[in-house]
Amino acid sequence: MKEKNCLIFGGSGQIGRHLIRKLTKNNYKVTVVTRNIHQKSHIIRTQGNAGYINIVEVSIFEEAKIRKLFENAEICINLVGILYEKKGSSFYNIHTLFPSILAKLCKQYNLKHFIHLSALGINEATDSQYAKSKLNGEKEILKNFPLSTILRPSVVYSVDDNFTTNFMTLLNRLPIFPLYYSGKTKFMPIHSSDLVEVIFNVISKKIYSQIIECVGTETITLREILEKLLNLIDKKRLLIPVPLLMGKLSAKIFQLFPKPLLTEDQLKLLKHDNVLSGNYKTNSDIGYPAKCFFEREVDKYCHMWREGGQFSKKNKLK
Repeated sequence: MKEKNCLIFGGSGQIGRHLIRKLTKNNYKVTVVTRNIHQKSHIIRTQGNAGYINIVEVSIFEEAKIRKLFENAEICINLVGILYEKKGSSFYNIHTLFPSILAKLCKQYNLKHFIHLSALGINEATDSQYAKSKLNGEKEILKNFPLSTILRPSVVYSVDDNFTTNFMTLLNRLPIFPLYYSGKTKFMPIHSSDLVEVIFNVISKKIYSQIIECVGTETITLREILEKLLNLIDKKRLLIPVPLLMGKLSAKIFQLFPKPLLTEDQLKLLKHDNVLSGNYKTNSDIGYPAKCFFEREVDKYCHMWREGGQFSKKNKLK
């Protein structure tokens, strides 16, 4: 197979690391862009053989430097995203402006494909700035480079995530856990390896469907997710529904932290189910249904939150 050059933005996260391994194992050369090479390069370099990974330190706002990276690229993949705003990183800059710039460069340099990671449920969450910025980013991409594939995953989980790992940490420490909207919000969590399989096949099979919704094998409510995690780490906690007013007050406080547990915008997102809309193709429709089951996969790494760690007694899965 002839080597192909992939340019990846956001390659140091859980999805990026899995994707780099998958691509390099299949003879793709990758150039990974990172903001801080000293913090991230040791993580990225271990994901593939020498000669297949090139790491470049560039801020996503340095357009002149980014432009040079497109000269030898054939495929561009954007995995960059934020869950909350902080100084210098607004939803607009990260989710709308930056993808728009990448799409324009893809067109200018005649790239074969642009794969962009968006989010599921953004059409419905019109009161969320996060969702609005994602949706506007998609519009800019398709306007600037129609030969793009936009993937909308539900919550992505794995041993490297900020979803199950954060929940298990909090459930370990807190005797009572608040349930916003009574924990009824529905999700279709997709394992990182399943999502990477979709991305890889979109690239290798040249799938140009404009928007694909990517989901896992199950539909689970937030309460059910927490109950499964509690069973896995062998803890008993009170899951208490919280009035919306109290939720808003706690979000106002939490969002002042450097790494907020909850923001007002995230609370708005929780109002809306994170499930298939029925308006777009899915990963199953393009021939790559998810294979991983939530509880089975989390069971592989949840021992880190159990009493006794890896030597703890395993609970039977429900």
